[in-house]
Amino acid sequence: MNHLILFAGIGADLAQTGRDTMVKFAWDLPHFIAQVISFSIVAFLLSRFAYKPILKVLGERRQQIADGLENADKIKQELARTQSLRQEVLDKANVQATTLIEEARAAAARVREVETQKAIAQAEQIITKAREATTLERAKMLVDLKRELGLLVVRTTSAVTGKILTADDQQRLAEETRRQLAA
Repeated sequence: MNHLILFAGIGADLAQTGRDTMVKFAWDLPHFIAQVISFSIVAFLLSRFAYKPILKVLGERRQQIADGLENADKIKQELARTQSLRQEVLDKANVQATTLIEEARAAAARVREVETQKAIAQAEQIITKAREATTLERAKMLVDLKRELGLLVVRTTSAVTGKILTADDQQRLAEETRRQLAA
């Protein structure tokens, strides 16, 4: 109950303070109404010509920021997609390059094998031709040797016998010498 009395006393003091303040500041109704009207006019003008344009600009700015953030998200997504496409292209290019390198190596090995086979075949041809040439040269040398040996026998025989041999004698002696040499 003491509290109620205390609050009642405080309420009375506040009322007295309010009355004293009104008297001190000379509050009168006509000035108050004029100030309310002036304040209302200023508030209306500020609202109409200052706050609304400012709020409109702020709204547009807010929309631009939202659009910018949305565009930034789209750009990030597009960049990520482009990065993945770039990586796919690089991977494909690496695979193709590896394939081309392997194909080039295989082609080089085939060419090397073909060229080696050609070189071996040419070497064998050269060896065969050399053998044939050697065989022909040997045969030619043997023919020349037989002819020379036949002439030598004929000369030796004519020198030993002291007579001149006829063409038939020379032919017969050459034939006998060839047969003996061939055997």
